[in-house]
Amino acid sequence: MFPNSSNLGRPPFPSKHQQQSNFFNVLPVNIPPALLSHQQTVVPPLNFRTAFLSRALLSGNLAATPAVTSTATLQPMTYGNVNPVSTSGALTSFQGRKRQSEQSVSHNVKRQRIDSQNSDTTVVNQAVPLPEERQHSFPGPISIQSPSFLARGSPALARCVPPLRDTLFPDPTEARLPLAKDALSQQVLELFQACRQQASDLNSKELCRTELQREIQLIFPQSRLYLVGSSLNGFGTRSSDGDLCLVVKEEPVNQKTEARRILSSVQKLFSTKLSSYIERPQLIRAKVPIVKFRDKVSYVEFDLNVNNVVGIRNTFLLRTYAFIENRVRPLVLVIKKWANFHEINDASRGTLSSYSLVLMVLHYLQTLPEPILPSLQKNYPECFDPTMQLHLVHQAPCTIPPYISKNGSSLGDLLIGFFKYYATEFDWSHQMISVREAKAIPRPDGIEWRNKFICVEEPFDGTNTARAVHEKQKFDMIRGEFTQAWQVLRDKKDLKCILPLRADELKR
Repeated sequence: MFPNSSNLGRPPFPSKHQQQSNFFNVLPVNIPPALLSHQQTVVPPLNFRTAFLSRALLSGNLAATPAVTSTATLQPMTYGNVNPVSTSGALTSFQGRKRQSEQSVSHNVKRQRIDSQNSDTTVVNQAVPLPEERQHSFPGPISIQSPSFLARGSPALARCVPPLRDTLFPDPTEARLPLAKDALSQQVLELFQACRQQASDLNSKELCRTELQREIQLIFPQSRLYLVGSSLNGFGTRSSDGDLCLVVKEEPVNQKTEARRILSSVQKLFSTKLSSYIERPQLIRAKVPIVKFRDKVSYVEFDLNVNNVVGIRNTFLLRTYAFIENRVRPLVLVIKKWANFHEINDASRGTLSSYSLVLMVLHYLQTLPEPILPSLQKNYPECFDPTMQLHLVHQAPCTIPPYISKNGSSLGDLLIGFFKYYATEFDWSHQMISVREAKAIPRPDGIEWRNKFICVEEPFDGTNTARAVHEKQKFDMIRGEFTQAWQVLRDKKDLKCILPLRADELKR
């Protein structure tokens, strides 16, 4: 529910729904009081106009006018004009810049948000941060004061997966990153440091989510708005869009009829009452319909869906994978940047979605002769129960310890191995990628999988996340890029040979 609202502490939906379905009722087993997630900050009530001014001041962008950057030609560079990642483990913090105007960049290049001068600083001596003692609430029926807050620094309470931080007061600590054992690994870490999402980026999205929830609840009083996807799962970049899930009731929603009706109301709200703060709201009538819009304060692009709750669950599954092993996030981010650079990272154009790419990386790390990742759903079924109450899903990662692998491969070796696996080892014609099973399994004989070029199983609902790759030409292009990347990296051991980014492209 709304923070500080009179409904705080009541069930999220009317009691008649509780009697009809157990969708939100099944509680996880043996989950202790946990540090709560990013969407839990108690924020005093405010209207959207006041919030607009507050967010503009916080971002240093009161005029809400993007800066026009120089059009001078930028030369290819070593990732990037940043301090190299030392093999001693000392890490570097990176400062952002203003987004470019639409006139100064091509239509398909995302613009960069303004970052604070006080960008979050990495501290390597504390693997898992514990936030300051503070009251929190979540978009749901529970408000908890965690005992963990009262035992700051207690080794017994430390977890591998850091809790999502208070948005207005970001904890400056960060999970420890791996050491750079060779030149290629150092390049991977430098690119990760330059491109990963900063706390200020996440704050901008969370502030917008909080304000939009207040406005939407005037139309749908029992609804809750969740931030999901790469913004929260640990694999976000400076330019990651914000994905929002509007949960209006506990029962499934017909995406062709009811979801579109609800989104039409949301689009009307954005186009009228909130038109000074939200621009370009569009209703996209896809299989899962969405409203696309842009926040005028932060210039962040958002996609908002209705009751696609599997996105909430897989956000925290992926977040757990992101933090139980410190080589996962840098590897995923570099592969996402590589795929985007080579134009095979756009499901709307028949190639791979970022979500499919992340699952492919996780699958590779699970299937090594000495695995780097386990199957979390097999090892911790109570933490990833698909019937768990949504407002408890965020607690699961904090209960899972680090995964200690005997595989000591460097980031550079893992990157080369990833491309080799999909270029020469994986059987695209007969196998399906399954992170849930932590192995390649035979393709099912269902319509979801029949005659598909790439099969990647969604860990919760079992659908094919790579169904957008439906043309042989696009599939051949994807395989060709994997093969070429493997051959070049194997011979050159130089990331610039497959990803020659310029300085202005590093933070996109």
